[in-house]
Amino acid sequence: MKKLSILILVGLLFVNCKKEKTLLQKIKTQNIETKFITFHKQFYEADEEVLAQLKSRHPFLFPNTTSDQVWRSKINNPEERELFRMADSIYGDLTEEKEKLNLLFKHIRYYNSNFTPPKTFSLITGLDYENNVIYADSLLFISLDMYLGKNAEPYDSFPPYIKNNFTKKNLLVDVAREILQKKFIYKNGRSFLETMLYHGKEVFLLSTVLPNYKIQELMGYQDEKYQWAVENEAEIWSYFIRKNLLYSTDQKLNPRFIDKAPFSKFYLDSDRLTPGSLGVWIGYKIVQSFADNNDVSLQELLALNAESLFRNSRYKPQK
Repeated sequence: MKKLSILILVGLLFVNCKKEKTLLQKIKTQNIETKFITFHKQFYEADEEVLAQLKSRHPFLFPNTTSDQVWRSKINNPEERELFRMADSIYGDLTEEKEKLNLLFKHIRYYNSNFTPPKTFSLITGLDYENNVIYADSLLFISLDMYLGKNAEPYDSFPPYIKNNFTKKNLLVDVAREILQKKFIYKNGRSFLETMLYHGKEVFLLSTVLPNYKIQELMGYQDEKYQWAVENEAEIWSYFIRKNLLYSTDQKLNPRFIDKAPFSKFYLDSDRLTPGSLGVWIGYKIVQSFADNNDVSLQELLALNAESLFRNSRYKPQK
């Protein structure tokens, strides 16, 4: 019986691998056109003539109210030039990033035929961490100075749970998240369960278009905190049930279990061992359980209301 079980498991793994390869082949055949402008390099290496050309070519990046003197001052600003130098040493001509973005765009197009890859610009924005990626349908702006590595000196003043995600690998996650939020529409709600599943769908979407990423990378969790979540999944779920949180509309639950934070807030001594946003992670686990137990398309899954998805997920954390 043991040998038979192993053979069945190996067979299932083989079938799944074959399906994944076939799917990837289909995705790679998506016919898309991508345009990537290394604007950060063009701008910080610009002389008078090139600056005039850039203004003419990309007027939306140069407000009429800003004089050339201001732009020249920005180009020569020592702090910004250091950010440019650091970004240039890490990314070069962005060959690797262009290839990864192209594959990401193909994944999104495969699941949403109305998606057109945006013209993408690389920028240096002076550590504008609230606008590290901006997606505006036909345009995408990526601030490379927000992806220099978690130990980069410019991030010394940022708290660890934020700067840990200022990495080269996380660039693609942030780009995907910005696009998915606008190209895939699904409803939120007032209850804690609805909010968990709304964000859980987002993480599930991210895992669909970035299949080579681990869930902890998509969640922004450090390995040790993710391990804590895995080992304590049953206890987390039990806490939510015991405290009657699922159908609660108390908005104070969001900063405790949904929003980005250094840790989740159970009001226990062990809180600092936990990752933030554990409600999002449990939401993802429920969505993943539904996908594993139901043969539906991605669009059908996203359209489901929270109650139907939850009831049909057969979610049961391992103890």
